Amino acid sequence: MTATVPPELALLALFRSEVAHHTVVLEESLAELKQNPHTVEPLEMMKQEVHAIWGGARIVELESIVNLAQATKASLLALQGNQITLSSAQLDCLTQIIMVFHQLAETAVEEIVTWVKVHQAQMEHLIVTLSDLITEMSNNLLTVESLSNSVTPPQPVALSTPITHSENPMMTDPALLGLFLTEVETHTVILNEGLLALEMNPSATEQLAALMRSAHSIKGAARVVGLEVVIKLAHLMEDCFVAAQQNKLTFVSEHIDVLLHSVDMLTQIAQIVKSGTHQRLNQLNSEIELLTTTLNSILNGDISIPPQPLSVNQPVPETIIAETSPLLTSLPPPAPTLPSPVGIHDHTGFNSTVAKKKPLTDNDRAVKVTATKIERLMGLAGEIVVSTRWLSPFSESLLTLKKSHIELAHILEKLQENSEQTAVDEQTFFKWIKKAQAKTKECKLFLAEKLNQLDVFTSHTTTHSDHLYHEMIGVRMRPFADSIQGYPRMVRDLARELGKKVHFEVIGKATEVDQDIQEKLEAPLNHLLRNALDHGIEFPEERLAIGKVETGYLRLEMGHRSGMLMITVADDGRGIDLEQLRQKIAQKKLASGKMINQLTEAELMNFLFLPGFSTTEQVTEISGRGVGLDVVHNMVHEVGGVVRAVSTPGKGMSFHLELPITLSVVRTFLVIIAGEPFAFPLARIERCLKLPKADIERVEDRQYFRFDQTNIALIDIHDVLDKIQPTYQQNELAVVVISDRLNAYGLVVDKFLGECDLVVHPLDPRLGKVANISAAAIMLDGSPVLIFDIDDLVRSIDNLLIGKRLRKLDELSEPSSSKRKRVLVVDDSITVREMERKILENQGYEVEVAVDGIEGWNAIRIEHFDLLVSDVDMPRMNGIDLISHIRQHEELKSLPIIIISYKDSKEHRLQGLEAGANYYLTKSSFEDNSFIDAIVDLIGEA
Repeated sequence: MTATVPPELALLALFRSEVAHHTVVLEESLAELKQNPHTVEPLEMMKQEVHAIWGGARIVELESIVNLAQATKASLLALQGNQITLSSAQLDCLTQIIMVFHQLAETAVEEIVTWVKVHQAQMEHLIVTLSDLITEMSNNLLTVESLSNSVTPPQPVALSTPITHSENPMMTDPALLGLFLTEVETHTVILNEGLLALEMNPSATEQLAALMRSAHSIKGAARVVGLEVVIKLAHLMEDCFVAAQQNKLTFVSEHIDVLLHSVDMLTQIAQIVKSGTHQRLNQLNSEIELLTTTLNSILNGDISIPPQPLSVNQPVPETIIAETSPLLTSLPPPAPTLPSPVGIHDHTGFNSTVAKKKPLTDNDRAVKVTATKIERLMGLAGEIVVSTRWLSPFSESLLTLKKSHIELAHILEKLQENSEQTAVDEQTFFKWIKKAQAKTKECKLFLAEKLNQLDVFTSHTTTHSDHLYHEMIGVRMRPFADSIQGYPRMVRDLARELGKKVHFEVIGKATEVDQDIQEKLEAPLNHLLRNALDHGIEFPEERLAIGKVETGYLRLEMGHRSGMLMITVADDGRGIDLEQLRQKIAQKKLASGKMINQLTEAELMNFLFLPGFSTTEQVTEISGRGVGLDVVHNMVHEVGGVVRAVSTPGKGMSFHLELPITLSVVRTFLVIIAGEPFAFPLARIERCLKLPKADIERVEDRQYFRFDQTNIALIDIHDVLDKIQPTYQQNELAVVVISDRLNAYGLVVDKFLGECDLVVHPLDPRLGKVANISAAAIMLDGSPVLIFDIDDLVRSIDNLLIGKRLRKLDELSEPSSSKRKRVLVVDDSITVREMERKILENQGYEVEVAVDGIEGWNAIRIEHFDLLVSDVDMPRMNGIDLISHIRQHEELKSLPIIIISYKDSKEHRLQGLEAGANYYLTKSSFEDNSFIDAIVDLIGEA
């Protein structure tokens, strides 16, 4: 048996084969370039091949190859843009790089990862050499151009010289600028995470190598575009990391501050470059000069850090930059509707490592999808295409069955002709019988074979479609780590401003979440973390005085449970004093004193989410306005989730968010109301239960029941939806409990169907707002189902309870003496039998079935039936003979009978009615009300 190849090795094998192919093209293009350095085609070909290697290396996560290919692509782009000229040294460097790719292609698949690690230093040396050559050639080219045109060339700008747009030597080639911005975006994230990890654990020296490489990569990218200020700043940061690696420097919190501010400055410069407003760089001279001076002081062993913050002549617009920290500058306050980056003076959004996003319309919204997911989708799509091609030959094969049936019909006609002859030739007659039997057996075997094939095809198709469905859902899913990169930095900076010590832990970073939900969670989680830092966690001296460790603990945890996304924000701070909370509620006159004293802890906590409610009297830049938790509640309810607050005074506070994993699929609880299915979003249901009628109580003409020491109002959902109100015969009622912030209601439905995942389909906007309904979906059997809007449903219930007298659920029951009317269905087709049975049972009749006339005749004599529904053409005894037997029976002759047949000719209709049927209907009567009307006419309603 062939061994299964692990997916990682399979990808590496594919990558190796691609590198081998691309290396051959690179060697041919380089040889052509050496012969004719001025041709453009070899450069374009080489750039495409290197880009392909770069993309493949990213998929298999070979970082060194990614960096080498990216640096090579940058040099080729510079050559294409005429920013540099081709030299023999550069040709030698490109030759060595192609040799590295060639060696990689010849390495065994199992040894590729090890080979890359062994040759990592060689590749880093090639990257540095290539970057230095680009910078040197760029400067030489500028000098030559200036001499030939008698124009003073733009020189690299010293930090003491103001940077203006006309003096900035930066290259403006879009491809090169794109590479530079990509490098900064990628490596500033690594720098932020590494510095924070290093501050939490100074002994984690393994972080230093990654930090050094990131600073070096940014420096190399800056060289390509000629951005001298970034080169100097990144070079000093790199020197600091090298010094720490060599144990010449030990980082303290003040050093980490300066390095983090340097990262902010790199991000800010990149955003200015991206916006195209290069003249704004001159506004950052003083900040950059102070940063470089401070970094030099750190390298020289001077621990003192300049404490004064710097200002700028004119702040860079917040729409194009990320915020700098106090060591650099303070930006204008952000617009209230958009989250902004977080530094120390502004805590309304996220960290400066992530630039502001421009809002996208529904038509141009983009999502990130990994190459692995795309490959899986392509594989499934290919399997489905191949599977569907099976249908055509299968359809053609059924023609053979049709031909056999025609032959069988011909044989039966011959039999009929022989039987009608006066002198029957027995030998000929039995000959035709044997032919009929043989042909019948042939058709039976052929049909069985084709049914088996159809079953296999159906099974495979179901499996493929199910996999495709889940993969498509997964396309919109991204690890939660993508949206929380700025949180550790924000928590760290805010804690330092407040003078608190906090250990921040994130659990479940790999949890996959819908990208739309990730975007919606940014502001709520930011508010919860800020509240925990400002209100929850105590100052170090306060914690020590009450017996706690001086460093507080703040946790952000996320994970999947029961098909939902569960998020917890918890701290070990002071929590909330319930008595103080009661006083605050009374002070704001949100409830009467008597009601406040009777509220449970969970009910008290719900007041925290009211607009404008705050437990603190002091309003600061961080919190105190009472808008944060209201934002949290609104966002959670907008996506169909719930949020709960739990407090342990003196020990901490936690907020639990329960959200759908994706907005395109919702987990629901299905019920039947007036014969139609409806869906409750599962996250908005408090509980489902079977309520005995004996447990219903009344107060002032209102019905309720008690559950967990709580009174829950009882409402018939039919009253809310204006549906026909049924008569509840059971001793138990099916009740779904829903609630808003203050009230809980038990909704009585007809029947529980159970949980189900539904794909959400928005309602047509031309319908406007449909009362109590948020969306629609299609069930597995193809029937539509409406999904309730819980908030709107609660509002409808509130309006219903104002002055309206509702019917009493415990009084609605039919007399126990009533009996259901019984119907016997006789038909040899299982499809027709089940269809008729379902129609009759939906009308309330009790139904029994028989497969042919003989079985029907036996049943009608043994049991009592109020009506007989029969087919005509059946084996053993047809419908006409069955009716004749019934009409000749003394006790059964008055039994109402309906014939339902495919035959619709006048002759057949007369034959059935003459035999004694009360109605003769065709099977098309199922599509209208004629079938039910005939039954009601004969025996009345069920």
